Amino acid sequence: MRSSLALLAAALQATVGAASSLTPPVLPLIVRNPYLSTWLGNARDVPWSKWPIFYTGEELGLSLMAQIPSTGIVYPLLGKPHEALSESTEYKFPTYLGANYDASTTNLTYTIHPHSSTPLNITVSFLSPITPTSTLRQSIPASYVTIYVDSDETVNVYMDINGRWASGDPASQITWGFDVERASKNSSPTLQRWSLQRETQALLSEVRDRAEWGTVYFTGPADVQYQSGAGPTVRRTFAARGSLTNVNDDTFRAIRDREPVFAFSKSFVPSKSTPVSESVTFTIALIQDPVVQYAAARGLTMMRPLWSSWFSSVESLLSFHYHDFSNATLLAANYSLQLADDAYQSGAQDYVDIVALTARQVMGATTFSGTPEDPILFLKEISSNGNFQTIDVIFPSFPFFLYTNPRWLAYLLEPLIEHMLSGQYPNKYAMHDLGTHFPNATGHPDGRDEYMPVEECGNILIMGLAVANSMIYDKDSDASSIWSTQGEATALPDENAGYFPLSHLQSLSGIDLQDGKWGGATSGRDYAQQWVQRSYRLWTQWTSYLVEFSLEPENQLSTDDFAGWLALQTNLALKGIIGIHAMSKLAEIAGYKEDVAYYKNISNTYIAKWEEFAMSRDNARAKLAYNWYPP
Repeated sequence: MRSSLALLAAALQATVGAASSLTPPVLPLIVRNPYLSTWLGNARDVPWSKWPIFYTGEELGLSLMAQIPSTGIVYPLLGKPHEALSESTEYKFPTYLGANYDASTTNLTYTIHPHSSTPLNITVSFLSPITPTSTLRQSIPASYVTIYVDSDETVNVYMDINGRWASGDPASQITWGFDVERASKNSSPTLQRWSLQRETQALLSEVRDRAEWGTVYFTGPADVQYQSGAGPTVRRTFAARGSLTNVNDDTFRAIRDREPVFAFSKSFVPSKSTPVSESVTFTIALIQDPVVQYAAARGLTMMRPLWSSWFSSVESLLSFHYHDFSNATLLAANYSLQLADDAYQSGAQDYVDIVALTARQVMGATTFSGTPEDPILFLKEISSNGNFQTIDVIFPSFPFFLYTNPRWLAYLLEPLIEHMLSGQYPNKYAMHDLGTHFPNATGHPDGRDEYMPVEECGNILIMGLAVANSMIYDKDSDASSIWSTQGEATALPDENAGYFPLSHLQSLSGIDLQDGKWGGATSGRDYAQQWVQRSYRLWTQWTSYLVEFSLEPENQLSTDDFAGWLALQTNLALKGIIGIHAMSKLAEIAGYKEDVAYYKNISNTYIAKWEEFAMSRDNARAKLAYNWYPP
């Protein structure tokens, strides 16, 4: 890796305080997939002015507080837990120093002045690590929350989540439990864990875009206190005592019935001569199995999470994830630092912040599934209508995947290609999506998906070429992603495996369970050729549609579907022509020389005609549509 891991370790604490130049209205906190997606919705205000939100804007109960035993004063840090405190409780607001972020981390920093003496500092760090060299780690549906304390007096900290994490319907009945993990039967505890879920699981269904199946796990270390119960009761207990009672309220009930919350607290106690500079880490996970249903070539299939192939149980997964914090942090920091450097070289400091914010936003729309022999990445069209695996939504994200890990782009295209190769989609053009609403990829056997034929054919041909090209490079410096060059190349897959397996994970720079090299040299060309040849019938089918219909597109939608239907769209025609040209390159990779010349000639002819049709009379600009004639 360009930055040594030894240097990264020294940079981690500095990263906590790194400055961000932009202050967006919303910041990612815990963002791993379409259903584990928690945001700071008031990022331009203090974090205790509102509750954190799901990406739809719906509030989620996630609160943090600090308490100073020497004064008894409580300081809200996140959410509005102070509204539940008794009138006799004294609370004050800390000095909020703002939020800083990189591609994987959002840090909220506070200063508290309990006396006239040295102030104490608290940083709450939310880590949803992007690990481009480790798909295994990226597939884990869990995030870290670490509270850093720097103080010369005792500080107690508190964190809770409420029942709204388990369902989008506040009337849902939920159940919960508390568990202690031990290394062996008679050993001391190593981890403590809350679990909560709907009493009746509604498999593969949603309420207001929230999953109605699965279990939320909230994990902490062995040396923290715990308590569950009604929100006001638990929060008042901490405010009064500075700790919790290690009691679990097992009266299961509806989410809106006396707001059940699940809490941990931790005391930081300095020695007489040394200030405390310590931290505590918690994790939040959403475990679902299956994650989606998918109309595969073998029929409608309940798809398991990818992580389930590597871990024998949920407990082993959660334990690995918790204890892997340092490795995940290092890999995420490597990515963030490299991304920041490349973004700065490509633009400016503002661009660094923009691309950093988009990273978790992109990955937060995806869910890993399949097996190590045949991995798949599913995508939900979020903040929209919830379509499943929408091609024109994948398209604007594909530069991110090419830069970060091109194999993830291949994993996104694979379910679309498999479904259409199997003959389940009747139209000659590429489908718009795999299903009307995530998590149900039941396809469109009637062919009546959203009508964007030129758009989707152009998109998938361009992205298909991007995947193939990402495997073809002779020098590491020519790779589309520097992380593609790490490790050893894998052999071509056998006939029983998918085209891009993760069957042989590697140890790189002392960190195990990493992917290994993607493409490069002769093996990369062979991989690309086999992949293109496998689906060549589809590539040519889609291109034939573009040859017939892209130069003068009929009345249809483009990706800007909110703009409505329009014939002879200039940009749409251009995308189709570029798609035809991409086909000439795909034919070259596949080794079909006659097709190379054929498609290249058509694209060259069409682009000349496009310039004639698309440009304004003064040749100064392109028109929105061929038949629009602005003065």
